[in-house]
Amino acid sequence: MAFPTDVVFPCLNEAEALPGVLAALPSGARAIVVDNGSTDGSAEIARRLGALVIQEPRRGYGSAVHAGLRAATAPVVAFCDADGSFDLTELDRLADPVHRGESDLMFGRRRVGGRGAWPIHARFANTVLLSMVRRRTGLSMHDLGPFRAGRREMLLDLGMEDRRSGYPLELLLRAWRKGLRIGETDVSYRPRTGRSKVTGTVRGTLIAVSDMHRTLRRLA
Repeated sequence: MAFPTDVVFPCLNEAEALPGVLAALPSGARAIVVDNGSTDGSAEIARRLGALVIQEPRRGYGSAVHAGLRAATAPVVAFCDADGSFDLTELDRLADPVHRGESDLMFGRRRVGGRGAWPIHARFANTVLLSMVRRRTGLSMHDLGPFRAGRREMLLDLGMEDRRSGYPLELLLRAWRKGLRIGETDVSYRPRTGRSKVTGTVRGTLIAVSDMHRTLRRLA
């Protein structure tokens, strides 16, 4: 890719996926793997493969993502799951509009390729949640996917508080409140490597929906 970008990978037991994920990272991008309590050697694998590894003992998606944001130094920071579900050759679709000054925050809209990539219960929950967001804010977003990129200083200035699954929605709403330019672009989404902790399970999806609904009531 044309511009230097830090890519934050929140990580909990992704030893199987990490070698392929890190190998696919475009040149000019630096991997920051935030280990969130892995017991399968994920941190050691990431370190051996050249990633900057950050330890975040407080469990939660938001905790890991925000620790990575604080550790980043590039002007633009991207975020991506460490499970192999995204095609990192598409990183420029998210990061380049931010680097060029066309957007402050870009979200990847998942386009499913492969059976089981995005279970129907998780897809339905995403649709319902964003319809509520549109009614309350006027934001026309289609996905709150985990592959996104933004201007580091602006993201740090948002005052993010959620450290669980409500983090992506809080990010969107605080950016909207601050008047940031928010964009969306299609990205490929494929079946993950290994066992899912959130959207692949009904229980994980319900927890995420609960966290996000609480965030929506608080900020929109």
